[in-house]
Amino acid sequence: MPAKAFSSKHPVVLIGAGNMGGAMLSGWLKSGVPGSAVIVVDPGPSTAMLATIGEAGATHLTAVPAALKAGVLFLAVKPQVMEAVLPAVKSTVGPETVVVSVAAGKTLGFLEKHLGQAAMVRAMPNTPAMVGRGVTGAYANSAVSDQQRECVHSLLRVSGPVEWVPAEADIDAVTALSGSGPAYVFYLVECMAEAGRKLGLQADLAMRLARETVAGAGELLHQSPDDPSRLRQNVTSPGGTTAAALAVLMAENGMQPLFDTALAAARKRAEELAG
Repeated sequence: MPAKAFSSKHPVVLIGAGNMGGAMLSGWLKSGVPGSAVIVVDPGPSTAMLATIGEAGATHLTAVPAALKAGVLFLAVKPQVMEAVLPAVKSTVGPETVVVSVAAGKTLGFLEKHLGQAAMVRAMPNTPAMVGRGVTGAYANSAVSDQQRECVHSLLRVSGPVEWVPAEADIDAVTALSGSGPAYVFYLVECMAEAGRKLGLQADLAMRLARETVAGAGELLHQSPDDPSRLRQNVTSPGGTTAAALAVLMAENGMQPLFDTALAAARKRAEELAG
């Protein structure tokens, strides 16, 4: 990360140090952003987060001081409270500030209404960012310079790959797919474990098998150059047990139409959160 892009004169101001904001902050500090260039604004961070901030030499504030101008203003609060938070942070936005929001559904138009015209990025990371294995979709408005985009990319990249999309509306689809996606995978583990229990396995054993299977398959997918379809075929012997199960999962009324409906519902909710 180009640490020289961040300084006390052009600090990264993080609004909200909860799960996502805290994960991003930890990644920034580990990747070379100097603590002296980071200001965290949160009225009640956890004890562990306060320790992280203090050890890095970063600054913690419970409110935004009037004279503060951000190089990057990183909004990591829940969409339901964003409208209440923005008036208090408007003063941090100067002519050189780029605003980054990770709030689902909150459009650039919404942000501009409360913060004024500025260079802005909508980003949607996901919770595996907490272990450095997330993926983020991002969209930048026309006011974002190449340098600002590179700067934002470096901040988002600490938690995993960053995919820039060509239209703001794509962020709602990103939210439905990868933003909410970890929950779908966790539920898959629950379903597999419950199905195993119903086949006669002890519940705790079924859960351990399901967890390790999904985690291992994910790691294989991460490391292998093969497409998921090829990896699936590698597991599937003609006429075997896997083929019997896939005949159900890949049926006309199987997993694909369920996921089509589920992601459409998630995108619709993201659109509704725009207000």
